Amino acid sequence: MVSQITRGIKISVLTSFEGTYFKNYKIHFAFSYEITIENQSKDSVQLNSRHWEIYDSLNDLEIVDGEGVIGKKPVLKPGEKHTYSSGCLLSSPFGAMRGYFNMINFTSTRSFRVIIPTFRLSAPFALN
Repeated sequence: MVSQITRGIKISVLTSFEGTYFKNYKIHFAFSYEITIENQSKDSVQLNSRHWEIYDSLNDLEIVDGEGVIGKKPVLKPGEKHTYSSGCLLSSPFGAMRGYFNMINFTSTRSFRVIIPTFRLSAPFALN
């Protein structure tokens, strides 16, 4: 598990290899990840959008931007957590992801970025 705190918001990531399968006559490597967002600050905050950089050792960088996370824009009061799971497909058994969440602080009404730390995606059979 990797974790990072930005402005009192702790992001923790746990990853898992889910298996391989064929799609369009090509093998794909499926990975899941669980993200926990913990508000360790004294202010209520809301997650509005996300930015992902997905690195695949056999492909170019893929950028993904979108609103919320899995269709939600969670509001976190001080001490609260929000956990969600998602996943990605790679064309190789190795890769990584990193990014940030755009959030708003309800006390100051200011927007800010919370860093999602780089986390590795690797199939266990490919490690030596």
